Amino acid sequence: MRRTPKSDTALREAVLSELDWDPEVDARHIGVSANEGAITLDGYVASYSQKVAALHAAERVYGVKAIADGIEVEDLPPGKMTDSEIAEEIAQRLTWNESIPESVEAEVVKGHVTLRGEVEWGYQRAAAERVVRDLWAVRRVKNEIAVVPRVEPNPAEIERRVGDAIERLADLDERSIRVTARDGTVHLEGHVHSLAERRLAERAAESAPGVRAVQNDLVVES
Repeated sequence: MRRTPKSDTALREAVLSELDWDPEVDARHIGVSANEGAITLDGYVASYSQKVAALHAAERVYGVKAIADGIEVEDLPPGKMTDSEIAEEIAQRLTWNESIPESVEAEVVKGHVTLRGEVEWGYQRAAAERVVRDLWAVRRVKNEIAVVPRVEPNPAEIERRVGDAIERLADLDERSIRVTARDGTVHLEGHVHSLAERRLAERAAESAPGVRAVQNDLVVES
């Protein structure tokens, strides 16, 4: 059953409600505007993890087809945490997480973190980013970690595993998603009902063995 598309006003109110409902987001200083399914978020939050949570909250709202991110992370009060201290904390967290190999390194400049190195699995790349973004002093994360499988992946096997992973997810209709693989890159085509579903399918593909990269061309259809 197709839902009736929301007006810009109704879509804006729905996003604001989702932001207010999410306990990980302090939405007091976040502004929302809507234009034919495209949402713009602006304002500021206290941490990078709150910024990510706000974007994910907007993605969950039915009818949102695109998001323009204008949210800024507040500057840290003077003397609170230096780049060196942030780097030390990140190094400890990466070491504590057994799923992240020692090859992963972080560079910190004015609270902006760049991750580099090589991992065997896509989930390791994602895990490293989660570890970093949850540190309150981080203002932005750029993930340049490369996924390099030990064994040259078989395209047919990758397609099967990604398809199986998508089929297991209750929120996704695998019949509307087409999966192809070539040289370790997975191509997703078809349609989903929200940006959250689009991201969910991409994460499922990234976690499959042998996947180096994901080209996500899924279209959000209301």
